Formats: sequence, structure tokens, C-alpha cells
Amino acid sequence: MTGAVDNTVNTLDVTMAVVVGGLFTIGFHLMLQRSLMRIVLGFILLGHGTNMLLLVAGGTPGRPPVLEGQPVNPAEPADPLPQAMALTSIIITFGLTAFLMALAYRSWRLSGSDEVRDDVEDRRIDIALQRAGADEVTGPPEKTAGARLRDGAGPGDGSEPGGEGDDSEPDHRDDDGTAPGDHR
Repeated sequence: MTGAVDNTVNTLDVTMAVVVGGLFTIGFHLMLQRSLMRIVLGFILLGHGTNMLLLVAGGTPGRPPVLEGQPVNPAEPADPLPQAMALTSIIITFGLTAFLMALAYRSWRLSGSDEVRDDVEDRRIDIALQRAGADEVTGPPEKTAGARLRDGAGPGDGSEPGGEGDDSEPDHRDDDGTAPGDHR
């Protein structure tokens, strides 16, 4: 049979596909966590998975990536584009990892933990939507979220979950009574 293309699956190709899929899976799982260090580690794993995917896309080492039904000539060079893309990806991943680690360190210095907290505005919108849903069933409440804000109630007065009146967040003060970031 002339011109037949060998479509057999190589064990190395299957192994690399499983490794790339595993790196992407674990990386995305870590990026969905609330800890900033886990997010950074997930980003690093995604970068490594991308590098491996780019190198696997180049095909078997020493062979041109597109054969187009031609017999393999060992004198032909391989396509250098996947290696160049992988090097570029390594540099970009390194730069973004350094930036994310600096952000995580700064957040830890200011708040005393690396946990990503909920946004106060998101909670206010959620409460307003819940009350709007309750209005359809039970009628209007005594005070709506907008009226509460006009009356002076709002963030920082203890009138909402996670405000100053909520003691669910630990106080991260040092022995001398200063909070992280107060040394400026």
C-alpha cells in the first residue's frame, strides 16, 4: 500500500495527554480555592501544562509535525515554532507568577491571612435581591436595602453580615496592638 499514513497511537503520546490533562485539572481546581497561595500554585500548574501541551503539539522529536502523506526524511528539520512558543510561555508564566506572589504577600501583610474575602458590595446586592424575591411573595418589607442606605445604615456600622459589628473575622493585631500594615 503506497502513501499509507501510520495512524497508530504512541504510548508516549497517551501518557503526555494524561499528564497535560491532569496538570490542567489540578491547576483549575487550585485556582478555584480561596487561598491566594493555592491560586498561585494553580496558576503555576496551568503554566506547566501549557508548556507540555505546546511541546506535545510539535509531534515526535526530530520529525516534521505535518507529513502530508510523504515518507519521513530524517534530514528534514523539525518545526521550531512549538519550542519557541514554549519558551515564550515559560517567560510569561514566570513574570505573572512573580506578580501574583507579590500581590499575595502584600495581601497577607495587610490582612494577616491569605484568604480571599467576600466583597461587601456583592453581599449587599445579594441581600437586596433576596428581599426583592421576598417582596413578590410576602409584600414589601418595612425598610428596603436602599432605604437603609439613605438612613445612614451601611457598610461598617454592623448592620450587615461581615460588617464591623460581626465578630466572625479574627482580629490580626500584633502584641503591641497594631494591625498588619499599620507600620507605615
